[in-house]
Amino acid sequence: MNPDEIREQADEWQRRYEATPTRAVEFTTLSGDEVPPLVGPHNYEPDVSRIGFPGVFPFTRGVYPSMYRGRPWTIRQFAGFGSVADTNQRYHDLLQAGQHGLSVAFDMPTLMGRDSDEPESAGEVGHCGVAVDTIEDMERLFDRIPLGEITTSMTINAPAAVLFAMYCVAAERQGFEPSQLGGTLQTDIHKEYIAQKEWLFPPEPHLRLIGDLMEFTSAHLPRYHPISISGYHIREAGSTAAQELAFTLAAGFSYVELGQSRGLVLDKFGPRLSFFFDAHIDFFEEIAKFRAGRRIWARWLRDRYGATDEKAMLMRFHTQTAGVSLTAQQPDNNIVRTAIEALAAVLGGTQSLHTNALDEVLALPSEHAAKVALRTQQVIAEETEVTNTIDPLGGSWFVEWLTDQVEAKAEECFAKILDMSDDGTITGGMLRGIETGWFMGEIADAAFEYQKKLEKGDKRIVGVNVNAEPDEADLEILRISKEVERAQGQRLAEFRARRDPDRAAAAMEALKAACATDANLIPPIMDAVRADATLGEICGAMKEVFGTYREPPVI
Repeated sequence: MNPDEIREQADEWQRRYEATPTRAVEFTTLSGDEVPPLVGPHNYEPDVSRIGFPGVFPFTRGVYPSMYRGRPWTIRQFAGFGSVADTNQRYHDLLQAGQHGLSVAFDMPTLMGRDSDEPESAGEVGHCGVAVDTIEDMERLFDRIPLGEITTSMTINAPAAVLFAMYCVAAERQGFEPSQLGGTLQTDIHKEYIAQKEWLFPPEPHLRLIGDLMEFTSAHLPRYHPISISGYHIREAGSTAAQELAFTLAAGFSYVELGQSRGLVLDKFGPRLSFFFDAHIDFFEEIAKFRAGRRIWARWLRDRYGATDEKAMLMRFHTQTAGVSLTAQQPDNNIVRTAIEALAAVLGGTQSLHTNALDEVLALPSEHAAKVALRTQQVIAEETEVTNTIDPLGGSWFVEWLTDQVEAKAEECFAKILDMSDDGTITGGMLRGIETGWFMGEIADAAFEYQKKLEKGDKRIVGVNVNAEPDEADLEILRISKEVERAQGQRLAEFRARRDPDRAAAAMEALKAACATDANLIPPIMDAVRADATLGEICGAMKEVFGTYREPPVI
């Protein structure tokens, strides 16, 4: 069909479209961007060179040539609750049910670097994850699970170096060498200042610890990913899809700059950086986000940072379905939402996936709900046949147009971040944006706009502002007994009573001395773990040297 015939047919369609009534709703993405009624050759011409082929630069269609025809994504359900014994049993149940790798959820005191018996921990022990205070807790958490034979993801950021040290020592006591360990440590401190708000120190000491982790794992743990750069929490805080992608990739660029400043070779450490994204409910926008992200990461790493090995240019990522999309009303609907979001992640080319349980909006998942979430992934993998062909939506005019739109908006964010930098680096812009509250303000504005549309009914949520039911049966949820906190406190007291106090104190002094130098802090942290220092004691020692941080107010 020649261009004149296309224009003629497009004009005829346009006349018929305009003569046909349309629904009185907003035709926008979840992020609020206008969606045209039709995308096609009459109004969009994709750049085929920017689409390419799977496993070939710019990797728009996937990071591997065979994608799921070679091997499916890793099913990695996020789990942790109550005591380490409870969580250990859940891990064994999930592995027996077909899960491929482990993903550890820690409770709030652990995420904040506090021991379970500190006053600030009261009422939170074991409630949003598992409590890990000591090396013995870490050993019990992975009892009868050979750490050298399975990959483990740990969602921990501010005290990441300490939990990493505990994991390494636990593996050491199982008889494994560091070089045998595989897995991922989240570690991404930028997103804590931007969205999740769990930090211990000012940004610079945290970046130092991340650089130390990068150096240490590069030298001793070649299979380990020391940073999972996380957009999930940014999106859950209310950002748009493009903001989630841009702020996350900008954090990634900052860690690239950090590694290069430490003398690490990008082609060597680049392949060990990974990402963690949200899969929200706007099916096509999420697929476009993942495709645009691969293209941006590859181009920036090659053209700005000098990567020459294609493995260093690959944006490999884990995905979790959107917790913020779940509703307390009609919670069974959450099964449907999660399935749609999981399918978007798969069609977007994820490397591993966690599917949320239907009751997570109310509490930690029950055993039944966790099993349904796991089976959701297995149904997609085994029954839908979506793994038969690679990037089946590639070449769709709408998907390619939307991919271009998300990429363009992300690039606008990068330009603003660079404008804020005093030294021309992304890192400088990130730190300035955190210091001034720019990131938080951008997310707050996006969240406010969405909330307004929700309250006006322009955005609809089944069971909430449409199809609501006044009387709903109560859902049976998992409840954490107060006995968990009491028992954890007792174990912690017994642990301290058994250890050599002088050895632990000496390790703390050695760590504080190292913090005052430029030395890599991972070895003294590991020594402190071996000396039976607790998580809270190790983090407290570093706070004495590094100080604490309070974010600026954003109005």
